[in-house]
Amino acid sequence: MNKEEKVKVVEELKSQLNDYKSVYLTDIAGLDAVQTSKLRRECFKSNIKLSVVKNTFLERAMSESETDFGELKELLKGNTTIMLSESGNSPAKVIKNFRKGSEKPILKGAFVDEAIYIGDDQIEALFNLKSKEEVIGDIIALLQSPAKNIISALKSSSGKIAGIVKTLSENPIEAEKAQESPIEAEKAQELSAEENKSEEQTSEDESNDDSK
Repeated sequence: MNKEEKVKVVEELKSQLNDYKSVYLTDIAGLDAVQTSKLRRECFKSNIKLSVVKNTFLERAMSESETDFGELKELLKGNTTIMLSESGNSPAKVIKNFRKGSEKPILKGAFVDEAIYIGDDQIEALFNLKSKEEVIGDIIALLQSPAKNIISALKSSSGKIAGIVKTLSENPIEAEKAQESPIEAEKAQELSAEENKSEEQTSEDESNDDSK
């Protein structure tokens, strides 16, 4: 391979590293042709790009990339096969499922959403990562739950809520009173009556003093 060809390979790797959010470094040494073909099919089904690469080329591509791959460059020894995916957990799922019948692939490390994972013991953590779609689904579910409660409340007490909204727009102070419980409102009225009575008594006493 001449210099131009090497540069081209490195540029292609750099482009791939920039295009995919998840990069897994694995070791598949020891898999025979049939097993390797099966692994490729599993990756294809899960929209994962599987490529056996030379460590020197990948190290150079990582170094020249805008992304900081940190310790992953130190793992580029022996057999290195990269698994590139848009999903953070898809490669981990393929690896874990494939290892039900084989000891490989072994995970060297991974770069997922700017986080770095080192070692094969990180497979479970990566496997349990939620995809973007799954996170969005969880958020929608959380948003829908209170929304349903609000809609139900609006339907069951639309008259009361409409009255509160009208009062709020006309008089913010009265709106606060409208949201008080009946008991609190009654206590407030009693307290107000007592205060008025006290003020009237004070005025009457002052008037009597002046007359004297």
